[in-house]
Amino acid sequence: QVQLVESGGGLVQAGDSLRLSCAASERTTDTYAVAWFRQAPGKERDFIAGISALRDNIRYEDSAQGRFAISRDNAGNTLYLEMTSLTPEDTAVYYCAAKRSWSSVVFTTAAYYSDWGQGTQVTVSS
Repeated sequence: QVQLVESGGGLVQAGDSLRLSCAASERTTDTYAVAWFRQAPGKERDFIAGISALRDNIRYEDSAQGRFAISRDNAGNTLYLEMTSLTPEDTAVYYCAAKRSWSSVVFTTAAYYSDWGQGTQVTVSS
């Protein structure tokens, strides 16, 4: 089990950019697949972007493709989500998550992840 803490959320205007960070209590590279999810009021927790444990595969949800970029440092102690061209539809609580893995698989379903941060609020005004 790894502890995760998100930061970097806030209030921005449509079209702005924002960078979220997720600090892990231990290295995750080679041992955890990691991902970003978001949950808006009244909606399910949805996959946004993820990286395989071996860092050789990245996947994005369709609406995030071309606008968001996920990355992590070499050891995987910090996970990032760089967001651009934000719209009010991006307003949600953003969570980072980790799943024990030693493979090239990117997991896109929340149920697969066992470790979660507390979330950081992102609000995009029009």
